[in-house]
Amino acid sequence: MKAKRTTKPRDASRRGGKKKVSVLNSEKIDYVDWKDVNLLRRFMSDRAKIRARRVSGNDSQQQREIARAIKNAREMALLPYTSRVTTQRGRPSRDRDDDGERRPRAPRESATEEFEPLTDVEGTESEDVVEVEA
Repeated sequence: MKAKRTTKPRDASRRGGKKKVSVLNSEKIDYVDWKDVNLLRRFMSDRAKIRARRVSGNDSQQQREIARAIKNAREMALLPYTSRVTTQRGRPSRDRDDDGERRPRAPRESATEEFEPLTDVEGTESEDVVEVEA
């Protein structure tokens, strides 16, 4: 039989310090307007995602109002749905040198020089399509 687990009380110090204060409370904003883009951008990440409650410090009602306002502003093309971030992940590309500059490519051979023409059994060039039974 398993022993019953006891849970320790969770306090603020264990979760990372004092509670984050919402921007809406600190600036005494009672109505979130979807046209106030500067306010709404404060609740979005650099990739244009809506920040979570625990990050922004909103309560659940404020978070619903912020999310609805951001979605309305996106629909009206005041805010982006996504933002492109131009960072390179993984190992660097082979066609770049150490400074990040592109290396010049070697000239490519044409496709006709790469492959020899098909020849049939007698050794003459064949233009006919041959069907192969599987």
